[in-house]
Amino acid sequence: MDTAPKHIIAVSANVTNEKGEILLVKTHLRSDTWEAPGGQVEEGEPLDKAVCREILEETGIVISLLGVTGLYYNATKHLLSVVFKAKYVTGDIKVQPEEIKEARFIKLTEENIDQYITRPHMKSRTIDCLNATSFIPYETWEVNPYNLIGRLS
Repeated sequence: MDTAPKHIIAVSANVTNEKGEILLVKTHLRSDTWEAPGGQVEEGEPLDKAVCREILEETGIVISLLGVTGLYYNATKHLLSVVFKAKYVTGDIKVQPEEIKEARFIKLTEENIDQYITRPHMKSRTIDCLNATSFIPYETWEVNPYNLIGRLS
């Protein structure tokens, strides 16, 4: 019997454009709320690569990561969510229609967040990201031999 822990790891990013607007999406599964784009990490995939891939696939937007702003655990689904802060680099919004209903940049503040983000766990992680003044270090390593692949701090 395999007793290894079974957890899902997801990533998302609060992507800000040059106007200070944040990229938000509405999914078919959660059409009652806007949320930061992202998705599940594939086995063996570094978290930073996964979030860039997910956002490009879902929205057509290329991003540059600034850092990790929080870790959030959904005990019901055994899902660890890693939230990044990022900046827009290039691309026009083109949604992946099977998954995403709508995507757009929105001028989001603590005062208007309730108009867009209706789920409390998504709201708290978005506010944490809006207020972040520093980041959690994140490194990707290969081992044997030791090789630092990348670091965000």
